[in-house]
Amino acid sequence: MKTTIKTIALLFVATMMLFITSCDKENPDRPVISDLELGISDNHVAYAGADLHIEALIEAEGRIDVVEVEIHQEEGSSDEIDSTFTEFAGLKSTTFHKHVDIPEDTPIGTYHVHITVTDQEGYQTTVEDEIEIEELADEEAPEITISSAPESGTSFSSGETITISGTVTDNISLAGLLVALVYESDNIADADVAGDNTAVIVMLHTHDFDDPDETEFTASIVVGAENDNNMTPAAIEGDNAWKSGNYYILVKSKDAKANWAYLDHYPIVINY
Repeated sequence: MKTTIKTIALLFVATMMLFITSCDKENPDRPVISDLELGISDNHVAYAGADLHIEALIEAEGRIDVVEVEIHQEEGSSDEIDSTFTEFAGLKSTTFHKHVDIPEDTPIGTYHVHITVTDQEGYQTTVEDEIEIEELADEEAPEITISSAPESGTSFSSGETITISGTVTDNISLAGLLVALVYESDNIADADVAGDNTAVIVMLHTHDFDDPDETEFTASIVVGAENDNNMTPAAIEGDNAWKSGNYYILVKSKDAKANWAYLDHYPIVINY
């Protein structure tokens, strides 16, 4: 009798261990999405004909495979705005920062935003929030005024700091500011100079403004620096690695309606 009870007890323990192990396999460490921001300075507003700023921290023990963004109304229009991003594949953690275009004919109203991260093991995590899509009539781009900049053709050597300062204003609301160092021979169009363009060296990049219609800025970079000054600093290597030659500083800014302002190039020379 004792042997039978002992055998049953051992079988029970073994069964429970198998159950726990099975549960562990079915519930691994799924991707984690945190610190979600939607809209300019996290205001949860987007404008038809412009774009929606989205930023979040993603951690995935199983490594990221794909990030999907879905924007839709609960009632009313059946149209959905869907975007899929694969450039983060293979990473265990990243700052997800994207601008999703909102078509000009998008009906105004309240929308649900779903962000789904799928890892390379097939597990998913979804977070959701709401935004308001509004109309905004604005054809006036921001104005950029430079207060201090290197003289044209100034030469900089390794270890020296390149700095430019100024003010940006807008009639309604600023939405982005970028200052980048561009290698002249790369022949990159001003419209293609962006925070995610790995061929440029970012001196300053922001979408957060304490005063939505005016901001002062100072952008700088040390020649030879290992990392840039992007919102999430990235290594200066590969396509944008430091090299000797002619560069120029480009300052560009956009408003909430995605009207862009560009300044003339500020040419400098780097001896690296």
